Amino acid sequence: MGYPVMFQIEDIYYPALSAVGVPVISLLPFLSLTVNLLAIVILSRGNCGLSKCISRYLLGMAAADLLVVITDLILTRVGGIYFPDSFLFITPVCRPIKYLGYAATVVSVWLTVAFTFDRFVAICCENLKTKYCTEKMAAAVIGTVSVLGCLESVPWYFIYQPYLIIDNVPRYCVFKLNFRTSPVWAAFELFHLILTPCVPFFLILLLNFVTVRRILAASRVRRGLRGRSNGENHKDSEMENRKKSIILLFSISGSFILLWVTQVVNNIYRRMTDTRYYNSYTDPRYITESTSVMLQLLSSCTNTCIYVLTQAKFREELKNAVKYPFNLIVKLVKS
Repeated sequence: MGYPVMFQIEDIYYPALSAVGVPVISLLPFLSLTVNLLAIVILSRGNCGLSKCISRYLLGMAAADLLVVITDLILTRVGGIYFPDSFLFITPVCRPIKYLGYAATVVSVWLTVAFTFDRFVAICCENLKTKYCTEKMAAAVIGTVSVLGCLESVPWYFIYQPYLIIDNVPRYCVFKLNFRTSPVWAAFELFHLILTPCVPFFLILLLNFVTVRRILAASRVRRGLRGRSNGENHKDSEMENRKKSIILLFSISGSFILLWVTQVVNNIYRRMTDTRYYNSYTDPRYITESTSVMLQLLSSCTNTCIYVLTQAKFREELKNAVKYPFNLIVKLVKS
């Protein structure tokens, strides 16, 4: 049997995702790292016209996504394709890399939930808004989610064992033999799948549904009051600011839902049918699972694209950041 088609797709997809990221297309390798780092720098400067609370959440998500790109996408997937015999796959090295990949994914997902809940409170809970939607509270939530995400992922570190011992050096990381048979590991895996991504997926859907209902009702009331007060169609600055915040919220949460839905459905199906092994690499279930992983990793590279498309000030800051080294070179040449 020849090289499986799914492997051929992954051999192209993962390096391409690492190389170009989203939204920049370039031939330079690992440019997605640069783009994510630029996003972190720009957001940390606080010049994007966003509240400090929102900026904190976006900064936390960008940092978590960057760690996912480094550990899961580049070191694990791309490294496995092009450098399978490198030091990255010595067991004491690949084991913490895999742990960090799980932890970063959990933190990234739950920070998306935290951001969605923050915007839900800001729009639907006026009494709680002034106390909850603050920079200090955002920092506390991000710190708590990060610590809990790292603690929840600790068992993944102990699930792996060496696949081979070469010259007394343990190599590669594979699941322990009792992982598929032990009730304890089975319970942990089920708990992990429920916690990430099933619960966040449905929480984001629910919060967005309630938020949309509240927005539509408030918009109708506000238009009616403004129409009766002056009878003219003046620009409503409060509604404009709210609109920008809503577009950012729905873009981030909508992207998460679209890119994680295959993973959620596949996890539910796999647990209901007790699917543990596949007949071949052309098995539709294997193809579905591989596709769901591709889409999940893509979700870690989309937020910068969303910022660029929805936030004019972020675009301006990004342009300035890209132009800065060239302007510096021009000044040095002139001097």
